[in-house]
Amino acid sequence: MLQMKRRKRIYYTDTQKAMMWDRWQQGEPLHQIASLFDRHHSSVRNILAEHGGIRPPTRRRSPRVLSLAEREEISRGLAAGRSIRMIAALLGRAPSTISREIGRNEGSEGYRASQADRAAWDRARRPKPCKLLLHRALAALVAGKIQRQWSPEQVAGWLKRTYPDDASRQVSHETIYRTLYIQSRGALKQELLAHLRRTRAMRRSRHHTQKTESHGRIADTVSISERPANAEDRAVPGHWEGDLLFGDRNSQIATLVERQTRYLMLVKVAGKDTETVVNALIKNARRLPKQLYRSLTRDRGKEMAAHRRFTLATDIQVYFCDPHHPWQRGTNENTNGLLRQYFPKGINLTDVSQAKLDAVARQLNERPRKTLDYETPAERYRQTVALIG
Repeated sequence: MLQMKRRKRIYYTDTQKAMMWDRWQQGEPLHQIASLFDRHHSSVRNILAEHGGIRPPTRRRSPRVLSLAEREEISRGLAAGRSIRMIAALLGRAPSTISREIGRNEGSEGYRASQADRAAWDRARRPKPCKLLLHRALAALVAGKIQRQWSPEQVAGWLKRTYPDDASRQVSHETIYRTLYIQSRGALKQELLAHLRRTRAMRRSRHHTQKTESHGRIADTVSISERPANAEDRAVPGHWEGDLLFGDRNSQIATLVERQTRYLMLVKVAGKDTETVVNALIKNARRLPKQLYRSLTRDRGKEMAAHRRFTLATDIQVYFCDPHHPWQRGTNENTNGLLRQYFPKGINLTDVSQAKLDAVARQLNERPRKTLDYETPAERYRQTVALIG
């Protein structure tokens, strides 16, 4: 049996961790950050999750503490046999400071500058207790509001307005977030995260996005600007506009309107995924003669991601409107508005049969239209069929 090769465990340096935090704050996803170190995303996640996805503040030494250079002078002074007072005078420090430094680091015989400096840095880890830990009544008040589905920003704003002159009853929304996500603070229970609008385990950067440059775009689209001129001026029949009309519970129907005659067809679709929609449109297109179905103009909804398959199956070219330009299929948009008289917003379209859709389309096609000199789309369509017959 072949055994999977395990990667050697690595320990990230401070520089590598800083790089992780930089890229996390810039909004990069975990797997992309981990690829820099040839690691799985969980390796980076463990580092970030320790602090709830919130970058810890950079540690800085106080200018009052002994520096590494001063500790090296102490080490050299001891090796040269100088007294504590002499070393203190050379460094401009109090003799008691030098005495304590030597005493807590193995004494005069065992003192080493680098070891002493590292030990001092480790001893300095004294996290300041957060405000909600120091003011338990305030923490209880914040927790109660969050349990009522208030956001941290709403809680912070309400506290500031309710207790304008009492700083002990106020806290910033950032402190609330940090206390929720960094559980080591111990002031707010992790269960409260479930009451936030976004219940993620780590706080994301405000720059975070899952969208790439091509996210949400349909590949290999042909722009409406390339549509034939005779389709634009409605001189030739057979150029259609299409869309999905949505109800509730993820229910929808496909609408198709012929540009010259305003003739409407409705198609039942079981889902809005591209495979389901394109299959339904292919089946519908095969009901019409080629002269009456030359092109289809759509918006850039993801349900048409498989438009190339539609074209290959029907020999009908699909043109796409410019992004955020629904009026470029104005005939379809207007007809969808008329359809709302039959299918109001919020109605469940799941149980509407194809026979019912055909009946509604027939009613609309038999309405006289001002734009057709009060002829009906059905009359115009029959005239067109007769001409090509």
